[in-house]
Order: sequence, then structure tokens, then C-alpha cells
Amino acid sequence: MKTKITSDHVIGYTGNGHVVFRNGEVVYENDTILFAGHDYPHPVDETIHAGNAIVSPGFIDLDALGDIDHAILDMWVPPETWKGLEWSEDYFSHGRHELFSREDQAFNRRYAFVQLLLNGITTAMPIAGEYQKEWAETIDECIDMADIAADLGIRVYLGPSYRSGITVTRADGTSDVMWNHEKGSTGLDDAAEFIRKFDGAHNGLVKGYFAPCRIQTCTPDLLQRTLRLGKELDTRVRLHACQEPNEVRLMREWYGKTPLQFLYDIGFLCERTLVPHAVFIGKHNPVVKSDRDELELLALSGAAVVHCPLVEARAGATLVSFEKYRRAGVPVALGTDTFPPDMIRVMDYGMSVGRIVDGDKSSCQPGDFFNAATLGGARALGRTDLGRLSPGAKADIIIIGLDTLRTGTVDDPIRTLVYHTTGHNVKTVIVNGRIAMRDGRIPGVDCDALRVRGQTYFNRLKAAYPERDYLRRNADDLFPPTFPTFSRSGT
Repeated sequence: MKTKITSDHVIGYTGNGHVVFRNGEVVYENDTILFAGHDYPHPVDETIHAGNAIVSPGFIDLDALGDIDHAILDMWVPPETWKGLEWSEDYFSHGRHELFSREDQAFNRRYAFVQLLLNGITTAMPIAGEYQKEWAETIDECIDMADIAADLGIRVYLGPSYRSGITVTRADGTSDVMWNHEKGSTGLDDAAEFIRKFDGAHNGLVKGYFAPCRIQTCTPDLLQRTLRLGKELDTRVRLHACQEPNEVRLMREWYGKTPLQFLYDIGFLCERTLVPHAVFIGKHNPVVKSDRDELELLALSGAAVVHCPLVEARAGATLVSFEKYRRAGVPVALGTDTFPPDMIRVMDYGMSVGRIVDGDKSSCQPGDFFNAATLGGARALGRTDLGRLSPGAKADIIIIGLDTLRTGTVDDPIRTLVYHTTGHNVKTVIVNGRIAMRDGRIPGVDCDALRVRGQTYFNRLKAAYPERDYLRRNADDLFPPTFPTFSRSGT
């Protein structure tokens, strides 16, 4: 079936990058784009008139919120409280268990994937918290995620997470890592098994990748084995690194190196490597206390940074700066990593914080962030058929409405997109030629029921924190309300 979409603004693509077709059109047949521009000369089976809207390639989210987010609980707490949000030494040794059933976990992922689609994310590499896990993700969870993605119609990169250690708070309040090397090795083997079985499943909507957890929870051997298997299976590898000060401290204590220098020296950084955050980089972050310009190492290696400006800003951190990374030749993609998984807000935050860091309102242009959300993500995945509306590319298309008073006036469509809109403006989402959302509705999804069950899930998640706290504080002490709160029956 051949479908044409017409709109006031179509973001097409030439060999040099994105272009805008005013009063343009894009045509796709089955899962492939045939045309983007003006005056398609052939008949079509259906025409969608988007009107006052932007027709854009779908957003690519390489640290996609795949969870009912815990960050609302931990993005504001002081250091003493934060220690209690990690596992305690006692919980690691005697108490760890799966908090949720497989069915609950599957609901959690469906909830998250629906949120991604609502915000115009057509390709996602999910990330989820592991506090509630017995150790890390399992093959069964990833199989369920693959089925959910296929049902909803979102393109995903999947692989069970794994780690050899877990950051804990010891009884004296100090932070450390406790180890179980067998768990790490088995987790890597399971990840390879999943990739061999499911890479390319569901008509190509599901691709595999390796997801070792944070750098300080993985041994050099586990990371080197991961990269060898990544090359053997020709897939991507994502590792959270250069993310926070405690990681920098541990890597210096263990190896006498910065996190990035460590990864470079063990040969982990290459074109198939994705590094979410990469904030704590030598010469570009004072916490690292290094005179070496580690952006040179990143650019030389070809590894991609997955910039997550919304969650980083909430944690009081950012790249120093996006513009410097981009100009150094470091490939930069974007991730949401927190709620709301709104890629438009991510672009806006990233641009605004980047300008503050640079002290220059002309740096960090909207087009640079739009590129990172589309072409940057595609490049990081090694895909030339994603992130663009051009003949031969996959029909991953979103329609962003500009036809409400809330949006204000429209000038340049990309500046209007970043400055004036949010994910709420996304009206229609097409993935692989299938309409996954139309006029804000996702077929088969009861949003009210999802919201109610999601709150119940979150309440259980929050209530479980005290059993992991090294001081065994109750939830009200760990997460006091912003203001004194009174119920009908008293305080």
C-alpha cells in the first residue's frame, strides 16, 4: 500500500543533511520511504493531510526510559539520604530478591513503551532501574519486551543487562562495590544467547545489543569479552560511564586511571560502543582533575556519546559542553533516561544548558540537537536507513502538530519545534510503515487503566526502599514531602 502525507513542513533529507520542504509531502510504501519533496508524480492509495504540522523522521532514543521511573525519588535527595537508596551490604549478602513478578515486569515495559510512542520515539534502546531486581535483567524479560514492542509497533534494540558487581553502602556508610563474578559471566552468556535468537525478529523491529551495566560494576575481563562478542555478532555495545563522581573515585583507586582512560586502554572504545552520559571527562570536568583532553580519545575511538541532558540537569551535571563534543568530532546521540521521555524537552534542555555552560547564546543551535535526535542516533547504530526521510529509508515518521494556540506563532519549523512544542504535540507515529499512533491514540491501549496500574506499581517500588537502606529508615524519612502534608484523618 502506497501512502502520501502532506504537510506545511516536511523535514526531508539530501546527502548533506536535513532540508525543509514547505507545503511538502512524503510518500512511503509498506516499510520504505519512496519520496520526500514536492509534487510526487504517481498515484497513491491513501493521503494523510497533516496540515499545520511538522512531518519529521521519528526520534531515536538510545537511553530510552524503559521503566516506571524511580528518578522522581532520587533526583533531589541529599548525600546522606542517597546512601540509603543503594543496596546495603546486608541486603546484597542476605536479602536480595525479585520485587516484581514477570507479569508485573512485562506491564512495566508496556507502560514505558507506550510513553515512548506518545512522545514520537520510533527507535528505542531501553534503560531501566535494577534496584528492584535480584541481580539484573533476564532473557525472559527481554523476550517479553520483544513481544510488547512488536504488539505496539515500536522499533527496539534489546539485550538483558548484566554485571559482575553492585554498588552498595556498607554498614559504616561508605560506598563500595560487592562482587559475584559468576553472575557477570552467566549474564554475558545469556545476552549473547538472546542476540543470536532474536536479532532481526518481528520483521526487523527487534535488534540485539550488549548492555553491560555501569563501568564500576564490570571487570576489565567482562568488558573485553563483551566487545569481542559484539564484533562476532556484529552488534552494538552500550556502557554507562563517566557518569558520576563516585565512579571516578573508584576507577582511580582500582586502576589509577580516569574512567575514559581505562576504557581506552583496554580497547573497549570503538565505533560500535555507545557511552551514555560521558559527563566526567578529563579537562572538561573539574571533578576528574586531569589535564589531558579526553575528548581527543573519544573522537579518535569513534565511540558515540549518548547525551541525556534532562536527567543530567536534574542531577546537577551536564556535558562541558555539547558544542565542544560536537566540534571535536565526537558522535553525539540523545537519550531520555527519565520521565517524561520527551525528546523535544530533551532537545530544549540540552540547548539551554549548553548555552549557559558556553556563555554564548549562539552555541548549541536547535538544528544540532534535532540532528542528534535523528541522524546522530542513526549513526551511533550504524544505520543509514533511520533518522531521515529519504528514498530507501525506513518509514519511521512522526507528525508534530502546530495547530493549537498553545504552540504560538510559527517561524522556522525546527526552532519552533524546540522552543515552542513538547511531546504533547506529537499526533501521529508511524514505524516501519505501520501507524502505531494516530491522533494521539495507540490501538489497543487503555491509557486510563495503564495510569492506574502504573501508580500501583510505583507505590510498591517506593515502599521497597527501606528494606535495602543500610539504616532501615522508613519511606517517609527517605522521601519526605516537599511541604507538610495533611490527610482528612490528620497529619
